[in-house]
Amino acid sequence: MKGRVYDISVKLGVEDINYPGTPPYSRDLISRLADGDASNLSKLVMSTHSGTHLDAPSHFIQEGLNIDDYPARTFILPAHVVTVEARMVIVPENLADLDTTPGDAVLFQTDNSRSGRATNGEFTEDFVHLSPEAADICVARKLGLVGIDYNTIEPLRAEDYPVHRKLLGNGILILESINLADVPAGKYTLICLPLKMKGAEASPVRAVIVES
Repeated sequence: MKGRVYDISVKLGVEDINYPGTPPYSRDLISRLADGDASNLSKLVMSTHSGTHLDAPSHFIQEGLNIDDYPARTFILPAHVVTVEARMVIVPENLADLDTTPGDAVLFQTDNSRSGRATNGEFTEDFVHLSPEAADICVARKLGLVGIDYNTIEPLRAEDYPVHRKLLGNGILILESINLADVPAGKYTLICLPLKMKGAEASPVRAVIVES
C-alpha cells in the first residue's frame, strides 16, 4: 500500500459521542493480571452505533439489508473527501463540481471536524448535517456510501428522518462519526470493515482512507 493512510475513526472511550437515548460505550476489566488472574479480559457495553459506525438499510427500512448481508468487498470502495465551508447544512451545491461514479463513497469534511465537535465526546444539537435535497443528489448519483463527521447525519428531531430513509432506502450505506480534521480534500480508497454480526442494523468500524 503506497499511499498515505489516514485513520478517520474516533477513539472509543475518549472521543466518541453518545447519541441521546442509546447506551454509552464502556469497557470494564473482569479479569486482571494485576490482581493475579491468568489474563486481562474486558467486557464491552455499547450500541451498534457507538463511535465510528456504519448504518445498513435495516436501520430504518423494513426488510432492508443487514450488515452481514454484504460481502466484505462492499466496505472497500473509491471515496471522495469533500470540504464544506462556512455552513451548517450540506446542500446540493456542495456536490455540484464533484465527479463521481456509481458506487463511490462521498465523505463530507465540515466544521464538525475542524472545530473539534466531532471528537469532544459531548453530543450537541448544533452540528453540520446533510439536507434532504443533498441526499436526493446522492441518490441520483447512485453513490455506494455517504459519510459525515458527526454521530448522526441529520438533526436530532428530524421529522420521519428523511435523510436516513432516502439514503438507506436506496441502498446507500451511511458512515457516521468520522474525523476528517487533518485530511485534504481529494480522492482516496475507503476501508471501513464492520463486525460480522448476524442480523445487525449497524456496526462500529475502524475506518481508514488511503491516498489514491
